[in-house]
Amino acid sequence: MTQASFSSTSQPLAQLLGHTADAVQAVRDGRSLTELLARCPAEMRAGTQALSFQVMRWMGSAQAACALMVPKKPPPAVDALLTTCIALLWPVASPPYPDHTLVDQAVTLARKRYPANAAFINAVLRRFVRERDALVTAAGQDPQGAFNHPPWWIERVRKDWPEQWQAVLAASNEHPPMTLRVNPRHGSAEAYVEQLAARGMAARVLGPKAPQAVLLERAVPVTQLPGFAEGQVSVQDAAAQLAAPLVVGQDLPPQAGAPLSSGARVLDACAAPGGKTSHLLELCDLDLLALDSDAKRLARVQDSLTRMRQSARLKVADARQTSLWWDGKPFDAILLDAPCSASGIVRRHPDIRWLRRSSDIAALAATQAELLEALWPLLKPGARLVYASCSVFKDEGEHQVDAFLQRHSEAKLVQCPPATGHLLPLPENPVMSAEPAAYDGFYYALLVKA
Repeated sequence: MTQASFSSTSQPLAQLLGHTADAVQAVRDGRSLTELLARCPAEMRAGTQALSFQVMRWMGSAQAACALMVPKKPPPAVDALLTTCIALLWPVASPPYPDHTLVDQAVTLARKRYPANAAFINAVLRRFVRERDALVTAAGQDPQGAFNHPPWWIERVRKDWPEQWQAVLAASNEHPPMTLRVNPRHGSAEAYVEQLAARGMAARVLGPKAPQAVLLERAVPVTQLPGFAEGQVSVQDAAAQLAAPLVVGQDLPPQAGAPLSSGARVLDACAAPGGKTSHLLELCDLDLLALDSDAKRLARVQDSLTRMRQSARLKVADARQTSLWWDGKPFDAILLDAPCSASGIVRRHPDIRWLRRSSDIAALAATQAELLEALWPLLKPGARLVYASCSVFKDEGEHQVDAFLQRHSEAKLVQCPPATGHLLPLPENPVMSAEPAAYDGFYYALLVKA
């Protein structure tokens, strides 16, 4: 995010800082940014989101620096404002605002909201600007201050990826690119790049491993994308675009089974928000059942299908409770995009790291195992189940599938490199060698039923 993109909003900075500090305090109380931004006044939403995302990425460093300057923690609302401002004052390549502007507007806000603490806030922020280099160095001595993730998260990544853990954490703090998925029924990715160029939007085709993926040089509102309303293109991360070809059987080795034919029965379990659902239907005319336990989220799947001019059967149900929704006819393929920590997409949702708790991972892994056990019997012999999680934690990927294979001798894991296994946003993954920063962290396993 550049300084220009932050400051392009016409909203007063003091008001934006107030909404951002409220969001920081809410995240600390366990509420997501998505929830908070939905309630933010429409005219303030874009600016608040930009500032909030920046603060979430540097909150560990800001909290460490604040603790050095203010050993006795101030009231929560004041602490949230200080954390917000220090994170926005943190030395980065393109600071969101000049130091003096941000400090001045923070004090303006403090005089209105917390008049008794305005002088204190002014003194702390001015001290940070004055002693910034020394405070940044000191804050970096604390793991959370150095890597901007909770200590338990840092330790889990270090244990799972002893050679790459620092790079994985650093990648999670980067700004993600805007990646599109071109509907092949409307034309090729190369042709769509030409359409974008005609409108002055620079973009490029990502590569053969994600043939429908187009990487925008600069993010734009979807309303500016040619053909978006007509279903010509969707927004979807490149790593998420690897799921549908695995399910449909596009360019797979023989041991993965035959490609799906028109009319094949496919289950998309845990389908919301629907990106993978619509991708499946782009690749093949399927008899597709999309499940999700959340009615509001399932409505987003329908919205996506309507825009794409596609149809599928949608049902609100917990995929584990098969007796309540399954008609007894086995499926030709199943996509289980399991609920997970979302640790692989934290750069797109930077509040996730501060909302998750260490105990969440075991609970999520248990749910994933229950889903695998419930859905596996619904698969035809010789058919395939694709297990996916947007996580870099091995307990939600490699370890989960290893345990499943030990329980089921009739299940065969088919390696389809480079699309299967743990995908990290690092050059070590072959699928990402050309554009490692274009991919979120994911795990894929292709399981065939003997």
